[in-house]
Amino acid sequence: MNPILVALDVPDGAEAVALASRLAPFVGGFKVGLELLMGEGPDVIRRVGAFGPPVFADAKLHDIPNTVGAAARQLAQAGARWVTVHGAGGLEMIESAVAGLRDGSDGGAGVLVVTVLTSLDGAQLRETGVGRSLEAQVVAMTALAADGGAEGVVCSVLEARAVKSAVPSMKVVTPGIRASNAAPDDQKRMATVTEALEAGADMVVVGRAITAARDVIAAARAMAVEAGQPIPPPSERSENREGGF
Repeated sequence: MNPILVALDVPDGAEAVALASRLAPFVGGFKVGLELLMGEGPDVIRRVGAFGPPVFADAKLHDIPNTVGAAARQLAQAGARWVTVHGAGGLEMIESAVAGLRDGSDGGAGVLVVTVLTSLDGAQLRETGVGRSLEAQVVAMTALAADGGAEGVVCSVLEARAVKSAVPSMKVVTPGIRASNAAPDDQKRMATVTEALEAGADMVVVGRAITAARDVIAAARAMAVEAGQPIPPPSERSENREGGF
């Protein structure tokens, strides 16, 4: 599978669908985050998923188990292949999300547990009352995710190797993927595609490095090549228009 998931962190569904239509031949899936889900509703998952690659609903659910299970079911029915929940919600909440996704997708969807947000560093984690190191907290959340039946976890590339060592069967999704010469923006623990895959990531979430590029197809193609993926020849590629959509 192509490991690149493009984060469609854009303001409206029309822009997200336009991006998905152009990028689908070059990527392994799309991430629909809170901005789109709140603005467009779950139907945007169907619209983006119509182009073929699976959709990762980054809802970061965190509530009482019954509510999370019901929300996960709704997202699965909308076509989400993966749904994120916060590990801090506990084992019962993760189990409820897993059950909700199973019911809503006939078993075809999986939970990804958010371990520690990549916007946090060690000092900020301590401010939340967590005394463990970042790596220790990520590993602890991974063990909880495994116990709850989750398919994988979301963590930074810096913890990916430790996660794979602790629970080899867990899929590891790493956000914060940037081009080598890009600014870090609001994520403190970031890496290139190559660094993430070498550290054990199964999938990488790429946002502005592709979606804010002058030539989005060229950027996606370069990421796919870096990930060792076969690329459609020019005659099979979507028309690329620099700038807008």
